[in-house]
Amino acid sequence: MNALTDTAEQSRADATRARLLEAAISAFAERGFHGTTTRDIATAAGLSPAALYVHHRSKEELLYLISRAGHDHVLRLVRDAMESSDDATTALRRAVHDFVASHARDHTRTRVVNYELAALSPEHLAEIRAVRHQIEQAIRQLIERGVAAGVFDTPDPRMAGAALMSLGIDLGRWYRNDGGWSPEHIATRYAEMALRIVGARPATS
Repeated sequence: MNALTDTAEQSRADATRARLLEAAISAFAERGFHGTTTRDIATAAGLSPAALYVHHRSKEELLYLISRAGHDHVLRLVRDAMESSDDATTALRRAVHDFVASHARDHTRTRVVNYELAALSPEHLAEIRAVRHQIEQAIRQLIERGVAAGVFDTPDPRMAGAALMSLGIDLGRWYRNDGGWSPEHIATRYAEMALRIVGARPATS
């Protein structure tokens, strides 16, 4: 019985932490980190203000967890795309498509993950910047692979990579569900634009 009780309590605690995280995402996206109070988050989660500190050390810890999870997710998407094909064109198309689609589908979280970084503690900010560097490096390596194979023609893979990253990141600023463009539509079009940015050569038979 003790094991069952412990499992049930852990499940409730996990569910409460998840509710707090989702409430924090909505609040940070609407009001910004500094404009959001712990009371705002707890109330949105249907909890007392004191409950937040039972599950999280601080408001900043919530922002860190949101940001870390978002960046880790993007890094996995990009690496999976890189490994999906030996053809750089195919791999880059998938990387940009999945990157953009993910940012559009979860645009509220995207806004928090990418535009509230300055509110992180120095230690947490350094950690997130390290993950962002891995993402940028992976994109650049993919472009460099295409240049080396003769299928991309760009004089500056690093700048091209920065341009591709901005395609997805900026969605958090303007994308809305009722805007008329679906995440899939934007992802497909942006992937086509990405190939033009890197100077992808037309396929030859």
